Amino acid sequence: MKTVSIINLKGGVAKTLTTVSMAYALSQQYNARVLVVDNDKQGNCSKTFGVHSYDRQSIADLMLDRDADLAEVIQHTKYDRIDVIPANMTLLTANMQVMMDSSRPQQTRLRTALRKVADLYDYCLIDNAPDINISTVNALVASDEAVIPVKIDSYAFDGLIELKNQIEITREELNPGLRLAGCLITCFQRQAGEQTGEDWLRENLDCPVYKTHIRYSGKVVGSSFECKPIIEYSKTSAAARDYLDFVSEFLTAEKRG
Repeated sequence: MKTVSIINLKGGVAKTLTTVSMAYALSQQYNARVLVVDNDKQGNCSKTFGVHSYDRQSIADLMLDRDADLAEVIQHTKYDRIDVIPANMTLLTANMQVMMDSSRPQQTRLRTALRKVADLYDYCLIDNAPDINISTVNALVASDEAVIPVKIDSYAFDGLIELKNQIEITREELNPGLRLAGCLITCFQRQAGEQTGEDWLRENLDCPVYKTHIRYSGKVVGSSFECKPIIEYSKTSAAARDYLDFVSEFLTAEKRG
């Protein structure tokens, strides 16, 4: 199972949209078995896939209970080959409790849990909160790769250097196999300054930038209200077509690597 963290310290850059779109394309276009981990207390990924609930177990249980039953935590969705470990606001409390629990390792809990189901899936995609907390550290420790969605605007690069440093620290101290796969430019509108921003990324962050740009599309708002992946909601929209291209590029890079 290849595990990929979708992560950025800045909100509003299409992390959840990217996670959902990758999961849908990988499962429906490439017949891959995909486990989505919602690692954000907002639970937007869980809502999109129709598994958000306070009556069932969630990622908070995995963080707190070493004996949590994965069969109870993992939720099947209406989509073939897509399962979800959901999240809700209980993750906020769980993060605080993990930090106070010194009885067992704090940073490796998610990795330990995911290893139990690694043979059941081809890909695990982790949708992370715009923060560095104990659950996002757990995600990086559990991941093979990190993909950073970036929206090019005046605040686009806030936290990127810090995030890259966190990825490097995690690789050096906890997960030697972790690599930064690349930055994905989202919400692209061909406005003045966007090329300058992309040039800055390529020259200053010292990480790959995917050739595919995810264009802005008003259909994304409609897909969020309908709780459907954009590729299902409007396959001909710019964003849907771009995400299909991105997944193709992502898989090609995987084969090369």
